[in-house]
Amino acid sequence: MTGHMTPEEFRRFGHQVVDWAADHMARVESLPVRSQVSPGDVRAALPASPPEQGEGIDAVLADLERVVVPGLTHWQHPGFYGYFPANTSGPSVLGDLVSSVLGVQGMSWITSPACTELEQHVMDWFVELLGLPEAFTHGSTGGGVVQDSSSGANLVALLAALHRATGGRTVRSGVEPGAMTVYVSAQTHSSMEKAARIAGLGTDAVRVVPVDGDLAMRPEELARRLDSDVARGFTPVLVCATVGTTSTGAFDPLAALGPICRDRGVWLHVDAAWAGVAAVAPELRHLQDGVEWADSYTTDAHKWLLTGFDATLFFTADRAALTGALAILPEYLRNPATDSGAVVDYRDWQIELGRRFRALKLWTVLRWYGAEGLREHVRAHVALAQELAGWVGADDRFDVVAPHPLSLVCLKPRWARGVDADVATMTLLERLVDGGEVFLTHTTVSGEVVLRVAIGAPATQRRHVERLWALLRENHDWLAADFAEAAAEAERTATAEREERTRAAEAERAAAQEPQPVELQTVPEVDPAAEQPTGEPTEEGSALQ
Repeated sequence: MTGHMTPEEFRRFGHQVVDWAADHMARVESLPVRSQVSPGDVRAALPASPPEQGEGIDAVLADLERVVVPGLTHWQHPGFYGYFPANTSGPSVLGDLVSSVLGVQGMSWITSPACTELEQHVMDWFVELLGLPEAFTHGSTGGGVVQDSSSGANLVALLAALHRATGGRTVRSGVEPGAMTVYVSAQTHSSMEKAARIAGLGTDAVRVVPVDGDLAMRPEELARRLDSDVARGFTPVLVCATVGTTSTGAFDPLAALGPICRDRGVWLHVDAAWAGVAAVAPELRHLQDGVEWADSYTTDAHKWLLTGFDATLFFTADRAALTGALAILPEYLRNPATDSGAVVDYRDWQIELGRRFRALKLWTVLRWYGAEGLREHVRAHVALAQELAGWVGADDRFDVVAPHPLSLVCLKPRWARGVDADVATMTLLERLVDGGEVFLTHTTVSGEVVLRVAIGAPATQRRHVERLWALLRENHDWLAADFAEAAAEAERTATAEREERTRAAEAERAAAQEPQPVELQTVPEVDPAAEQPTGEPTEEGSALQ
């Protein structure tokens, strides 16, 4: 099979692929959540060399089933509770399909005006949907852009903050070694430290602010560290506050952190990658009270808002700092629209030059679900998580170990005295995941291993969470009984060994106390005849008288 696919061929084979996709969505619950393959299995199933001749879509679909699907961990499975969700949905897939068909490279307004302006409009819609400050709209000093990830968004926020803190000096002469500092908590996502490395600040520039009992950044400690660094000659550049930490879903207090940053002229960046989209439900917006203090903000529609990866919503209240840090205009990109200053060129809002038409899938999702549909999606998962937390809290085999206002529940199994709790919990986790019905991950809280249950897959219903809870209890009971039997066997062995040692000691003592037989000295027998004198001379020549 050679040559370009014609529109009619695309229609025919496209129907085939869509049928396969629909069938896969319908059957995903029957597949093991975590891939069962071993390292190297997928590559071993593929030919060593690329095909010399075209093979057609039928062959591709056959190998999807033979090679690819067995090598997948199914993030859309209703039993997927690991990490954070990576949602997609039918409308998102179709919007992405349209984007792929159009094949737009949306680096500048002129390369496809609709690509830029639809994105601007959708991002302004999200400011309204999430209750974010008006400064994040394109009609103000800021604006929004779709990034590839919150990791990338954290980096561009840092670059914008560096630009503002140095009056643009970093663009011209780079970062002065050891001069500037960035502030995170121990719960901040590692991408912020990575951003500091990429930006040229280095890990040593990152200050870790202590957290409170709820694992949230302590404002008084932030203020103290900022002032201490300024007194020592450092320039604080950015504070990263988190709305819904990766480990436990903790919330840094934006309302208290905001004035501290403003008074000291430090950029406040809010990483709300997972939890931010929950603000579509007005009753959940209090979790990010104080967001109006933010200079920049990121949340992922591709985590919990039914939009396929990648679709990060990034907003800034200071687009001049952002474009100041990232804009560069070679001659081949000059055009009248750009020169006029009347348009946005999104290439100046991101690391890459090129960009896909990501806004189409967001637009399709918004049009299909509407604001109310998105709210109901979030509310349903929050309700399931609260119900699960209630079950856990009422069971003497488990404890809830962190606040859980949204859809992440961290739980810690209880084990008998003498059992290594961390090893036991990890063994429980592996048994659950190996079973194929569910997939969840772990973290540590106060140095102890706990299980994370992140509810978010679109297909997850109450029956799936009930099944997870049943599996948690069944496997805990099985392991607890196994540990108890092992402990009993160890005790039996130890008792037997003690008894054997006791018997041996008693035998030794008894042997020591028994009377020992007297050993008689042997007297040589004497010949009576030899005792009579003979009158013969001795060897000395004398005679007995």
